[in-house]
Amino acid sequence: MDARAPGILWLHGLGSSADDWNAQLAAFAGDYRLLLVDLPGHGRSSIPRGRPTVEAMADRVAALLDDIAEPPAHVVGLSLGGCVGLALALRHPARVRSLTLVNAFAVLRPADTGAALRMLLRGALLALAPMSAVGRFVAATAFPHPEQAALRRAAAASLARTPRRAYVASVRALARFDARPSLARLRCPTMVVAGADDRTIALAAKDALAHGIAGARWVVVPGSGHVTSVDRADEFNAVLREFIAAH
Repeated sequence: MDARAPGILWLHGLGSSADDWNAQLAAFAGDYRLLLVDLPGHGRSSIPRGRPTVEAMADRVAALLDDIAEPPAHVVGLSLGGCVGLALALRHPARVRSLTLVNAFAVLRPADTGAALRMLLRGALLALAPMSAVGRFVAATAFPHPEQAALRRAAAASLARTPRRAYVASVRALARFDARPSLARLRCPTMVVAGADDRTIALAAKDALAHGIAGARWVVVPGSGHVTSVDRADEFNAVLREFIAAH
Protein backbone atom coordinates (compact mmCIF):
# COMPACT_ATOMS: atom_id res chain seq x y z
CA MET A 1 0.00 0.00 0.00
CA ASP A 2 1.30 3.43 -0.99
CA ALA A 3 1.96 5.49 2.15
CA ARG A 4 0.44 8.44 0.30
CA ALA A 5 -2.89 6.67 -0.17
CA PRO A 6 -5.83 8.33 1.61
CA GLY A 7 -6.55 7.03 5.10
CA ILE A 8 -9.89 5.84 6.46
CA LEU A 9 -10.35 6.09 10.23
CA TRP A 10 -12.85 3.51 11.51
CA LEU A 11 -14.60 4.18 14.85
CA HIS A 12 -16.63 1.29 16.27
CA GLY A 13 -19.83 1.07 18.29
CA LEU A 14 -20.56 0.80 22.00
CA GLY A 15 -19.26 -2.34 23.70
CA SER A 16 -17.38 -3.46 20.62
CA SER A 17 -13.95 -2.93 19.06
CA ALA A 18 -12.25 -2.38 15.73
CA ASP A 19 -13.54 -5.85 14.80
CA ASP A 20 -16.80 -4.07 13.91
CA TRP A 21 -15.18 -3.36 10.55
CA ASN A 22 -14.05 -6.84 9.49
CA ALA A 23 -16.57 -6.78 6.63
CA GLN A 24 -14.93 -3.60 5.28
CA LEU A 25 -11.25 -4.57 5.43
CA ALA A 26 -10.95 -6.50 2.19
CA ALA A 27 -13.23 -4.07 0.35
CA PHE A 28 -11.07 -1.02 1.11
CA ALA A 29 -7.55 -2.28 1.90
CA GLY A 30 -6.40 -2.22 -1.72
CA ASP A 31 -6.97 1.50 -2.23
CA TYR A 32 -6.82 3.07 1.22
CA ARG A 33 -4.77 2.95 4.40
CA LEU A 34 -7.04 1.60 7.13
CA LEU A 35 -6.74 3.22 10.55
CA LEU A 36 -8.45 0.96 13.10
CA VAL A 37 -8.96 2.31 16.61
CA ASP A 38 -10.30 0.78 19.83
CA LEU A 39 -12.08 3.58 21.68
CA PRO A 40 -11.28 4.15 25.39
CA GLY A 41 -12.20 1.15 27.55
CA HIS A 42 -12.90 -1.05 24.53
CA GLY A 43 -10.84 -3.79 22.91
CA ARG A 44 -7.17 -3.19 23.65
CA SER A 45 -7.59 0.41 24.90
CA SER A 46 -7.33 1.20 28.59
CA ILE A 47 -10.21 2.52 30.65
CA PRO A 48 -9.80 6.29 31.08
CA ARG A 49 -9.73 7.89 34.49
CA GLY A 50 -12.49 10.17 35.65
CA ARG A 51 -15.79 10.68 33.90
CA PRO A 52 -15.27 10.34 30.14
CA THR A 53 -17.22 12.33 27.59
CA VAL A 54 -17.70 11.84 23.88
CA GLU A 55 -15.70 15.02 23.35
CA ALA A 56 -12.81 13.66 25.44
CA MET A 57 -12.83 10.47 23.35
CA ALA A 58 -12.63 12.61 20.21
CA ASP A 59 -9.70 14.53 21.68
CA ARG A 60 -7.86 11.24 22.36
CA VAL A 61 -8.42 10.15 18.78
CA ALA A 62 -7.13 13.52 17.56
CA ALA A 63 -4.03 13.14 19.76
CA LEU A 64 -3.38 9.73 18.22
CA LEU A 65 -3.66 11.19 14.72
CA ASP A 66 -1.24 13.93 15.77
CA ASP A 67 1.21 11.34 17.12
CA ILE A 68 1.33 9.46 13.81
CA ALA A 69 1.29 12.68 11.74
CA GLU A 70 -1.78 11.49 9.88
CA PRO A 71 -3.11 13.75 7.10
CA PRO A 72 -6.83 14.55 7.12
CA ALA A 73 -8.66 11.21 7.05
CA HIS A 74 -12.00 9.93 5.89
CA VAL A 75 -13.75 9.24 9.22
CA VAL A 76 -16.36 6.48 9.44
CA GLY A 77 -18.17 5.98 12.75
CA LEU A 78 -20.84 3.55 13.89
CA SER A 79 -23.21 4.51 16.73
CA LEU A 80 -20.88 5.57 19.59
CA GLY A 81 -18.10 5.84 17.01
CA GLY A 82 -20.31 8.08 14.90
CA CYS A 83 -20.82 10.44 17.82
CA VAL A 84 -17.06 10.45 18.46
CA GLY A 85 -16.45 11.11 14.76
CA LEU A 86 -18.94 13.98 14.83
CA ALA A 87 -17.20 15.50 17.86
CA LEU A 88 -13.83 15.01 16.14
CA ALA A 89 -15.02 16.90 13.06
CA LEU A 90 -16.39 19.74 15.20
CA ARG A 91 -13.42 20.04 17.57
CA HIS A 92 -10.56 19.13 15.20
CA PRO A 93 -11.82 19.93 11.69
CA ALA A 94 -8.34 19.85 10.16
CA ARG A 95 -8.20 16.12 10.94
CA VAL A 96 -11.32 15.18 8.94
CA ARG A 97 -11.43 14.91 5.15
CA SER A 98 -14.94 13.49 5.06
CA LEU A 99 -17.35 12.14 7.67
CA THR A 100 -19.67 9.12 7.48
CA LEU A 101 -22.05 8.65 10.40
CA VAL A 102 -23.72 5.23 10.65
CA ASN A 103 -26.75 4.95 12.93
CA ALA A 104 -25.46 7.82 15.05
CA PHE A 105 -27.30 10.81 16.51
CA ALA A 106 -26.88 14.39 17.69
CA VAL A 107 -28.68 13.71 20.98
CA LEU A 108 -29.90 10.47 22.57
CA ARG A 109 -33.63 10.37 23.27
CA PRO A 110 -35.95 7.33 23.20
CA ALA A 111 -38.34 7.61 20.27
CA ASP A 112 -41.29 5.87 21.89
CA THR A 113 -42.41 3.83 24.88
CA GLY A 114 -40.86 0.63 23.53
CA ALA A 115 -37.48 2.27 23.09
CA ALA A 116 -37.67 3.77 26.56
CA LEU A 117 -38.46 0.38 28.06
CA ARG A 118 -35.52 -1.22 26.25
CA MET A 119 -33.22 1.50 27.63
CA LEU A 120 -34.54 0.89 31.15
CA LEU A 121 -34.08 -2.86 30.81
CA ARG A 122 -30.53 -2.42 29.57
CA GLY A 123 -29.84 -0.19 32.58
CA ALA A 124 -31.26 -2.80 34.95
CA LEU A 125 -29.13 -5.53 33.39
CA LEU A 126 -26.04 -3.33 33.69
CA ALA A 127 -26.76 -2.86 37.38
CA LEU A 128 -27.70 -6.42 38.28
CA ALA A 129 -26.63 -8.97 35.66
CA PRO A 130 -23.29 -10.21 34.31
CA MET A 131 -21.97 -8.58 31.14
CA SER A 132 -22.75 -11.79 29.25
CA ALA A 133 -26.47 -11.13 29.88
CA VAL A 134 -26.09 -7.51 28.77
CA GLY A 135 -24.36 -8.75 25.64
CA ARG A 136 -27.12 -11.20 24.79
CA PHE A 137 -29.81 -8.55 25.27
CA VAL A 138 -28.08 -5.92 23.14
CA ALA A 139 -27.14 -8.44 20.44
CA ALA A 140 -30.73 -9.68 20.21
CA THR A 141 -31.88 -6.12 19.52
CA ALA A 142 -29.12 -5.45 16.99
CA PHE A 143 -29.55 -8.74 15.09
CA PRO A 144 -33.13 -9.90 15.67
CA HIS A 145 -33.69 -12.16 12.65
CA PRO A 146 -33.39 -15.97 12.84
CA GLU A 147 -30.77 -16.11 10.08
CA GLN A 148 -28.54 -13.72 12.09
CA ALA A 149 -27.74 -16.20 14.87
CA ALA A 150 -24.00 -16.18 14.13
CA LEU A 151 -23.94 -12.37 14.16
CA ARG A 152 -25.80 -12.36 17.48
CA ARG A 153 -23.30 -14.75 19.04
CA ALA A 154 -20.33 -12.70 17.85
CA ALA A 155 -21.85 -9.43 19.08
CA ALA A 156 -22.81 -10.92 22.44
CA ALA A 157 -19.29 -12.28 22.95
CA SER A 158 -17.74 -8.90 22.12
CA LEU A 159 -20.01 -7.10 24.53
CA ALA A 160 -19.33 -9.67 27.26
CA ARG A 161 -15.59 -8.91 27.00
CA THR A 162 -16.13 -5.19 27.55
CA PRO A 163 -15.45 -4.19 31.17
CA ARG A 164 -18.67 -3.13 32.93
CA ARG A 165 -17.06 0.11 34.13
CA ALA A 166 -16.05 1.07 30.59
CA TYR A 167 -19.47 0.22 29.18
CA VAL A 168 -21.33 2.19 31.85
CA ALA A 169 -18.99 5.16 31.42
CA SER A 170 -19.60 5.19 27.67
CA VAL A 171 -23.38 4.96 28.14
CA ARG A 172 -23.23 7.95 30.47
CA ALA A 173 -21.07 9.84 28.00
CA LEU A 174 -23.63 9.22 25.26
CA ALA A 175 -26.48 10.30 27.55
CA ARG A 176 -24.73 13.65 28.10
CA PHE A 177 -23.81 14.15 24.44
CA ASP A 178 -25.70 16.89 22.58
CA ALA A 179 -24.23 18.17 19.33
CA ARG A 180 -27.39 19.91 18.11
CA PRO A 181 -26.18 23.47 18.82
CA SER A 182 -22.98 22.84 16.85
CA LEU A 183 -24.21 21.01 13.75
CA ALA A 184 -24.43 24.19 11.68
CA ARG A 185 -20.66 24.66 12.12
CA LEU A 186 -19.81 21.38 10.41
CA ARG A 187 -18.12 22.04 7.08
CA CYS A 188 -16.65 18.71 5.93
CA PRO A 189 -18.49 16.52 3.38
CA THR A 190 -20.83 14.36 5.45
CA MET A 191 -22.98 11.30 4.83
CA VAL A 192 -25.50 9.95 7.32
CA VAL A 193 -26.34 6.26 6.87
CA ALA A 194 -29.41 4.83 8.60
CA GLY A 195 -30.62 1.28 8.95
CA ALA A 196 -34.35 1.43 8.21
CA ASP A 197 -35.12 -1.30 10.78
CA ASP A 198 -32.80 -0.07 13.54
CA ARG A 199 -34.43 -0.77 16.95
CA THR A 200 -31.66 0.98 18.91
CA ILE A 201 -31.61 4.48 17.39
CA ALA A 202 -34.84 5.80 15.86
CA LEU A 203 -34.88 6.72 12.20
CA ALA A 204 -36.21 10.16 13.15
CA ALA A 205 -33.10 10.88 15.23
CA LYS A 206 -30.85 10.06 12.29
CA ASP A 207 -33.02 12.07 9.91
CA ALA A 208 -32.74 15.05 12.26
CA LEU A 209 -28.95 14.62 12.35
CA ALA A 210 -28.73 14.57 8.54
CA HIS A 211 -30.97 17.59 8.12
CA GLY A 212 -29.07 19.53 10.77
CA ILE A 213 -25.83 19.31 8.75
CA ALA A 214 -25.68 21.55 5.70
CA GLY A 215 -25.32 19.53 2.49
CA ALA A 216 -25.24 16.14 4.23
CA ARG A 217 -26.03 13.11 2.12
CA TRP A 218 -28.86 11.01 3.62
CA VAL A 219 -28.91 7.28 2.91
CA VAL A 220 -31.49 4.85 4.31
CA VAL A 221 -30.63 1.15 3.92
CA PRO A 222 -33.79 -1.00 3.76
CA GLY A 223 -33.80 -4.17 5.84
CA SER A 224 -30.84 -3.07 7.95
CA GLY A 225 -30.77 -2.81 11.73
CA HIS A 226 -28.31 -1.00 13.99
CA VAL A 227 -25.10 -2.45 12.55
CA THR A 228 -25.55 -1.61 8.87
CA SER A 229 -21.87 -2.17 8.11
CA VAL A 230 -22.38 -5.84 9.05
CA ASP A 231 -25.94 -6.83 8.19
CA ARG A 232 -25.88 -5.04 4.81
CA ALA A 233 -22.12 -5.01 4.27
CA ASP A 234 -22.08 -5.12 0.46
CA GLU A 235 -24.60 -2.31 0.08
CA PHE A 236 -22.88 -0.26 2.76
CA ASN A 237 -19.44 -0.77 1.21
CA ALA A 238 -20.71 0.33 -2.19
CA VAL A 239 -22.29 3.57 -0.97
CA LEU A 240 -19.29 4.35 1.26
CA ARG A 241 -16.80 3.76 -1.55
CA GLU A 242 -18.77 6.07 -3.85
CA PHE A 243 -18.94 8.80 -1.20
CA ILE A 244 -15.28 8.63 -0.24
CA ALA A 245 -14.14 8.57 -3.88
CA ALA A 246 -16.04 11.80 -4.49
CA HIS A 247 -14.05 13.55 -1.74
